[in-house]
Amino acid sequence: MNDAFITAINTQYATVNWIDVISDNMTNVYTPGFKEKKVNFKTFLSGAVTDDYNKNMGQGKSTPGTSKNNVFLEGNGFFLTKTAEGKSVYTRLGEFDFDGEGVYRAKNGNTVQGYILNDKGEIMQGTKPISADLYQETALKGGALDVPTTNIKMWIDPNNGKYLGKYDEFEIKNDGTIVGKAESGKKVVPLYRITTRNFHNSAGLYEYKDGYFLETEESGKPLLGCGEIRSGLIELSNADFKGNISYYQMAKLQMEVVNKLISSNKDLLQQAMQMVSGN
Repeated sequence: MNDAFITAINTQYATVNWIDVISDNMTNVYTPGFKEKKVNFKTFLSGAVTDDYNKNMGQGKSTPGTSKNNVFLEGNGFFLTKTAEGKSVYTRLGEFDFDGEGVYRAKNGNTVQGYILNDKGEIMQGTKPISADLYQETALKGGALDVPTTNIKMWIDPNNGKYLGKYDEFEIKNDGTIVGKAESGKKVVPLYRITTRNFHNSAGLYEYKDGYFLETEESGKPLLGCGEIRSGLIELSNADFKGNISYYQMAKLQMEVVNKLISSNKDLLQQAMQMVSGN
């Protein structure tokens, strides 16, 4: 026979963990890039215990960013950034901007990665271009081309005040292409394409900081990302406020029932001890 008191204590502990996760989700409903956590439970004869947290990797809503250079990925995938040591870090939080040296960076300082393009908009692999058909065909098959990425740099020439010494301005297109513009917009030249990556099991990524993920064995190797890029926007949290309110009400009720069970077991134990002692 199972000890009802132990069962209740275990369930109480699991419920506290559940409430903590729900509270974290609700607190971060408006935090850009936040990914909702969901609690899994294992049920044993000795009560319910929490298993692990699942991340909801679905897309959050878009909201105006703090710069026209911020980007929002509409679709599946992640932006690829790199640390100073060259480690690949993936994020959906496109709160990117150019620093004083013209390098495109994430808010945490990582460099945003891109492909170098030729004047036809084709991705360059060394000195050879990769056709758009091959690129898309590989993406649809779930593979990744071994194409080196680079830091995106739009430095301003101090001699003439132009981007890369040639362009009056630049624009980020919906496919992630950064184009330079000259001659009052008559001349438009593709320069870089912002790199996106996807995973067969994105929930298997390791979140080492809020909104920033590392590849793991569970996630699998990175594939080509799919989706459109919107400039001037960033992604909000994907936490469902109403859904978490509902979960909170369920957890609260569960806690009340468990507390009542613990209280009843304490009373029974106290009565039993009184009977044994003869008082």
